[in-house]
This record gives sequence, C-alpha cells and structure tokens, in this order.
Amino acid sequence: MALQPATGARDLNPKQVQQNQKLREQLTAVYRYWGYEEVSPPQVERLDTLMAGGAIASHDVVRLVADDPLGLRPEMTASIARAACTRLKDRPRPLRLSACGTIFECRTSEEGGLCIEEKLHSGVELFGVKDLAAELELLTLLLGAMKALSRLDGHHPRLLIGHTALMELVLAPFKEQTREHIRTCLIQYDRLSLEAIGLDSSDLTSLVKLLECRGHPAEILEILEQTFGPQQVLTELKRLFLHLSPLADQQSIAIQLDPTFHPHHELYDGLVFQLVCQGVSAPVVIARGGRYDGLVQRCGEIENNAGGVGFSFCLDDIRDLPGSISEDKTNEQSILICWNKTSSLEKALLKQTRWHEQGVVAQCDLKACTDRDEAQRRLELSDCSTIDWVTD
Repeated sequence: MALQPATGARDLNPKQVQQNQKLREQLTAVYRYWGYEEVSPPQVERLDTLMAGGAIASHDVVRLVADDPLGLRPEMTASIARAACTRLKDRPRPLRLSACGTIFECRTSEEGGLCIEEKLHSGVELFGVKDLAAELELLTLLLGAMKALSRLDGHHPRLLIGHTALMELVLAPFKEQTREHIRTCLIQYDRLSLEAIGLDSSDLTSLVKLLECRGHPAEILEILEQTFGPQQVLTELKRLFLHLSPLADQQSIAIQLDPTFHPHHELYDGLVFQLVCQGVSAPVVIARGGRYDGLVQRCGEIENNAGGVGFSFCLDDIRDLPGSISEDKTNEQSILICWNKTSSLEKALLKQTRWHEQGVVAQCDLKACTDRDEAQRRLELSDCSTIDWVTD
C-alpha cells in the first residue's frame, strides 16, 4: 500500500491542528459579534454549482467519479449562495452567514500531474444588499478580524483593492475583439504582450500608464478622475476609502488601489480585494473576497435581493506565517496517573474520571510502574506536568 499522502496533501500534526482551531475560534468570535450565523456547506456539490455558472473554470474543480456530475468545492461562496437562495430564501435580508471548512484547490504540478491542495478556510457572506453599505460593512469586518489576529502586524499586511467597473472604463474605448486580449495583459501585468497587440501609440501610452497606476487610493482616484471624468464607481470608492483608511492606519495595514487587479476566478462583478502578508520568502495571500451579485442572481434570487459580498481567510497560510501564533506555554495543569503492581489499571481509570469531573486534563499510563522513580521517568517522556501516584 502507498504510505505517502496524495500530491499536494499534508498530514497535520497535533500542534498544527491546535493552531488552526485557535485561529478558527478567534475569527468565529468576531463574526458572531457582527451577527453572522454559522452554516456548514457540503464539501461535495454538483459541478454546475461549483462552477458558479461558468465563473469558475472546469479545470479548477476536482471531479469525483460518480453517476451524477459531482466535485469537491474549490471555494465555499457558491455553495453558501445556493443555500441562501433555496433553503434560506424565506429568511429576511440582509442575511449574514459565516462558515469554516476545507476547500480543495486543483492545479498542475511542475511535473505536469494533477496536484490537489487541501486548505482550511474561514469567512463570511452577506446577502441582500446591493449598494455600498455591504462593502462598508464587509471591509470594516475584515479589519476587525485582522485586529483579532494581532500577531500579523509584523508581516506588513497590505489590502489590495480593485473594481470590475474600473476595468470596464479602461476597456470601453477599444473594439470588442481586442478587449479580452488587452484585459488579460493588464491583469497579468504583461507589458510586452500589450505592446505586441499593435495598438495606436496614444492608446498604448494610455494603457501603459494605467498598467503602472497602482498605489495610495487618494492619488490613484485623482488620476482616474482626470482620465475618465466623474464616475459613480469613483465616488463610491472615495467614500469607502474615507472610512477605511483611518481604521487601516490604526493597525498598520497599507491600502493599495489597483484598477487592473482581478482575482483568478471570474466570480466577482464589483469590488474585489485580497489581503497580503509578507511570508518567509514571498508575499502570501491570506484572505480574498468581493461582490458577486451575478452569482446570487444565477442561483435564483429575485433582482431586488440579488446582492452578495463576502471574504474568506486561509487559516493554513496564516498558521504557516512565522510568529503568527503565540508560542507561549499554557499554564494548564495536566496529570499523568501512574500505578504500581499492587494496584490496578481499573483504579487508575476511576481516578482519571474524578480528575476530569473537576475539569483537569489527566491521562492514564496503561502499564504498571515498579516504583515512583519509574513513574517519574515516564512523566519526563510525557506532555504532562505532574504525577498522581495510585497505590492500594
């Protein structure tokens, strides 16, 4: 039998599991304060749900061999949106939901084979609000969650924000047959391919300028207003940043506006963002999210309520950041119950039960000790702090 996990999968040790649980509890507590109720979407879904009406590519979904077209979820938003528009459709809006669970990212390994990465995510979804109020609540909640993860401030967190309407403004002057090519070049920051399209020099100069247009929100918004004139999306972004900037400054979180930013999945149709921290050798995206009204409408929601925004933290990536989890030793007492040959395991187990009734962590040594010295040696090999020596 094979003794190695599947490519991309990892066995988590007890310490990693405890750290994930701590992160989960910290974030869930924040969500609860904001009125978000926890749900648990299934890991296995129909492919049409997982692909979100074409927003998520087929090759990003791990397919299952079954009579029905099924797969493992590459993210949780589509599943929660389906539930919100079906089983929870009669609940009043705004509908605030949170979830924590495993997602399965599918990619091609360097050797050309299939690589499946299993990661633990925690996030929120807000349904039924189609105006800027949803983004204001969502990003304020995001910063509140970051405050709960206080040890991340040493990793230079940066909130990168974009908007699909900004990309539409950029592409509007160009013919439809060249828009997708230009869009791909801008998203991938590929200046050479952009120059190879054969655009007029003035158009190319304008696009290259926009390609370099990323940075402090106030400065970028001024450039965009000079380029495109007054626009509703610019007015809304000004209001958003006016609210967020002081909150972000308090936590030393840099905010960057990028008109050409777009995430991997085509899930979003409004504000998009990702939260980046500096890892050991490269930046690490620890959270991402945005607005997905189109997905909610495809799930059957009526036009007036077809609003959805959300974000998701990757707990595994946060855990792996150096120093992101407190390494302080717990002062919790833990007892190793040892017994000699004149006593019995049964008596030791009864003593263990009494400790548990008092709320004390206690484990029982399953073999008799010849004397107290041997029990002390076993204590030194265990994770316990003291001995309860059981004799007749």
